Amino acid sequence: MRTRGMRQRSGRQRAGFTLLEVLVATVIMGIAVAGLIAGLSQSVKNAARLADYDRTAMLARTKMNDLLLEAGLPFEGQISGEFPAAETGGMKSGWRAELRPFDLPPRAGAGTPILQRIGLEVWWQPASGTRRTITLEGYRQARIPEAGLQ
Repeated sequence: MRTRGMRQRSGRQRAGFTLLEVLVATVIMGIAVAGLIAGLSQSVKNAARLADYDRTAMLARTKMNDLLLEAGLPFEGQISGEFPAAETGGMKSGWRAELRPFDLPPRAGAGTPILQRIGLEVWWQPASGTRRTITLEGYRQARIPEAGLQ
């Protein structure tokens, strides 16, 4: 029994997909897979960059703690160094610290306790990238040395 809305087909019944439909579906899937692979590649690069940043941030905090506790630091000036490659995952990295009095009381003399500011800049350079830096700032109690202020 036929209804009005149905068309009568001549010849065989259509079973399956045409070659054009298969090609279009393949192209669409190829574009989707290429986009996913590109996104995955970018995610891996971002994860590696964040791991480098986290490793360097931990080194910077550790170095700042060492500087805050070290008794033999100069009253004013700069000191610097490099981190061993074993601690940085093979990246080239180092640090530079600037030490200076934070605020001096009026008529301060030798032996007067003051706050000393330590500005620490830690840098690293990934193998395939540009040099990056992290800056930290800390304060500790110090005494004005006998030699006086520079």
